[in-house]
Amino acid sequence: MEKRERLERVFSGREVDRPPMIGGWIANPRGIVEIAGATEGEYLADPEKVAIKAYRDLGMDGVIGLFLTKDLDSYRVVDADCYQKADKGIGYDEMVRQVEALPDPEEYVKNFDFDGWYRGLKRELTDRQAKCGDMVYMQAFWGAGGRLSFYADYGYENFFLLFGLRPDLAARLIRHGSGYGRCMSTLMAMAVRDGLMPKAVLLGEDICDQRGCMVSVEFLEEHYGPALEYGLQPLLDAGVRPVWHCDGDVRRLLPMLIRSGIKGFQGFQPECGMLVEEIAGMRDRDGGRLLIFGPFSVTTELIYMTPDGIRARARHYVDACKGRADLAIFTSNTICPDVPVENILAMYDEISRYRY
Repeated sequence: MEKRERLERVFSGREVDRPPMIGGWIANPRGIVEIAGATEGEYLADPEKVAIKAYRDLGMDGVIGLFLTKDLDSYRVVDADCYQKADKGIGYDEMVRQVEALPDPEEYVKNFDFDGWYRGLKRELTDRQAKCGDMVYMQAFWGAGGRLSFYADYGYENFFLLFGLRPDLAARLIRHGSGYGRCMSTLMAMAVRDGLMPKAVLLGEDICDQRGCMVSVEFLEEHYGPALEYGLQPLLDAGVRPVWHCDGDVRRLLPMLIRSGIKGFQGFQPECGMLVEEIAGMRDRDGGRLLIFGPFSVTTELIYMTPDGIRARARHYVDACKGRADLAIFTSNTICPDVPVENILAMYDEISRYRY
């Protein structure tokens, strides 16, 4: 079965010969060099080319973005110069003034430059797909559908003060974010219709930690759920399955996310109670199976287990999802240098040998 066909069949809930495999998140340049059989100089000269070769050698059906580091000893795509600081340099009162001036979602959508944004997106997707060859390039769109993570704009302290002191403005902020989310969903739907993206897309944002939600579930159900549903509608109208990225303990949010139109999940930290064995049996709001990207943990499995243990876990996860969820093998998050390369090889080799 061809790679694109395998992915598209799983994304549409149809049978395949084996689960498709997705890469792109190995944040270990020396590991990438080893897998690709390249030299350090080749990586430094063209990290994208070497990374694509590594994923092709691993047998990937698709890649979600490409984690490319600045040098051989980096393992994150952010550093002290670009990381989202807690202090954004504005005070609480200034943030309140800015939030009060934000446009409503309908106005935001009306004034959005869809043609300009889509020209840039189309160039990027076309260029990346040409480089990936027979592997399907799958761009993640963080914040599509809805947006809550405005701590990146205003700083953590201001963000949480707003929710505590002015819930009315916090709700306004969420409504505004749904305008951005709907615009991103519209762009993705356009790309799907033009054959530039498959009919499943990874999106979402970090709104939970290992203890649960950053904001009360009740507030999110009242305000964020309807906003997310509004923002996801263009994707759902285009027959695209939105897959939500799960960091931390997202369990209490799962019903709301599903009601809003989310049709799959990626991530799964078992140490937080996010167990694919339980979630795979859930259904989307239309009664269909969920789409799972995962569920290998980079914190409790790939880093500690032996290659034989990884192989056994791979078979277990496929069996746990069989007939219950549509599965594409991926990881919970980025694979950092603390994950042995032999475990990466074992995971994907075992899946490549599996047959339904």
